[in-house]
Amino acid sequence: MFFGTYTPRLDDKGRLFLPAKFRDELAEGLVVTRGQERCLYVWSMDEFGKLTERLREVPVTNKAARDYVRMFFAGASDETPDKQGRVTIPPMLRDYASLSKDCIVIGAMNRVEIWDAASWQTYSDEQEQAFADLSEDLFPGL
Repeated sequence: MFFGTYTPRLDDKGRLFLPAKFRDELAEGLVVTRGQERCLYVWSMDEFGKLTERLREVPVTNKAARDYVRMFFAGASDETPDKQGRVTIPPMLRDYASLSKDCIVIGAMNRVEIWDAASWQTYSDEQEQAFADLSEDLFPGL
């Protein structure tokens, strides 16, 4: 399980240090993909395999599923962190998420998300009230 918020910097070669707490889970390889809200999703190979199996169950006759699969897999890149825990973010994905030097890496349960720092701040500020409101709807009595 991934959780927490971290602030690594993207280097000039497009590499990002993974948070130390995430490295063991991702050491054998990972997949970086487009995420929603212009962030990147980072999946362990195991979780990406599970997701792939679920997507295979959706009928190819479903246009929304075809569209999603195309965008999701066309933007996917399998990567292996180096010995220092850095992972290379391909240029296409850096452009998609508008990544600059300052990044935010968050744990989001079964995946990691990489955000441009300014984009994360904007998103987080906009979602604060919705987060408070949804808590009771999703988890009554929590």
